[in-house]
Formats: sequence, C-alpha cells, structure tokens
Amino acid sequence: MNKHAHIALESLLSRSSTDALTKPAPKGEELETILSAVMRAPDHGKLRPWRLVVVKGDARVKLAERIVESMKRLHAEPDPKKLEKRYNRFSTMPMTIVLGMHLRPDDKIPLLEQELAVGAAGMNLLNALHAAGYGAVWVSGDVAYDPVLAEELGLPAPHALAGFFFVGTPEKKDHETKRRPVAPYVAEWTGEPVSFDADKD
Repeated sequence: MNKHAHIALESLLSRSSTDALTKPAPKGEELETILSAVMRAPDHGKLRPWRLVVVKGDARVKLAERIVESMKRLHAEPDPKKLEKRYNRFSTMPMTIVLGMHLRPDDKIPLLEQELAVGAAGMNLLNALHAAGYGAVWVSGDVAYDPVLAEELGLPAPHALAGFFFVGTPEKKDHETKRRPVAPYVAEWTGEPVSFDADKD
C-alpha cells in the first residue's frame, strides 16, 4: 500500500461522530471542496438526488425556531425541556448542513435507490469533513420527517429531509470512539445462507 492510500484509509478508519463542537466551521473554498465530495457518491441513473442547505451565522437561530415550531406541530404537548434542548443545540452549533432528498417517484430508478444515494452522499460529507480536520454528527429525529419543515427549507413534497449535520471543530482531539472489530459483521458465502456472529444472542 502506498503512502497516499495509507493516509486515505487511516482517515476512514479514524472517523467518528461528535457533537462536542466549537468554532471554526469550514468556509469559502475549503467548504466548497468538502461539499464537492458529495458529488462523488454512487448514484444510479445520475439523478443526483441530494440537496445541501448550509445554515450559519444568524440563520442558526431562525432554524432553531423552525425546529421548535416543528416539534409543536408534531406533538400536542411537547416536553418543554426537549424544546429548550433542541433550540439550544440548533442555535449554537457552529454550522448546520441540512441534507435533503430531491426525490423523483415517477423515475425508473426506484425510490429506495434514490434514498440510498442520498445516504451515501451524507457519508461522503462526514468523511470529507473529518479528512479536513473538522468534526460532525448526523442527526435526524422526529422533525426530519415533518413535511412542513422540509418545505420551509426548500424541499416541498415529494422531496424530504434526510437529516441535519452539525459541523465544527472538535472540542477534544481524542474524541474518536473505539473501533469495533469487523469479523462479527462479515461472512463468506459459499452457496448456503450465511449467519453473522453479531446476530447471535
């Protein structure tokens, strides 16, 4: 394995999610380069079904307000503590990148494959942020399934939200989680159905 391949692989193997984030978040050309990694996601039919909405500065408070409104729409009696927690989280993160799904239900490409492409785009985004020295976490929750919120962000039905990426600089350099062994999740198929150690009680 050459040096460049080793560095790239180590970046993939060392990535982990964190919401313990502080400033700065990427900006300018660096942010554009990171977002460009999304365009390399596998994409059957070349539909490019992902959409990215960048939220920063004062717009973070506006997004937090919409998140709270969404929670109130979805729940008759939302927990005030949860409202406050969500508001604080969305309004104080250095940057939020909303991942949208620009879906085409009538296309020959199945909806599931379109959604999988968006998921792959999200993973590319996480990996690119990590490779550039930033931290991030992909969150969803009930509000990610609110069509009204999706429309407010520019994704009217049949389009939808795939989640929110909190982005910034990790507060701790050692935030990486312990890497799990891969063996329990891998099996070699030789003609009969396989079983996985990870599924055994």
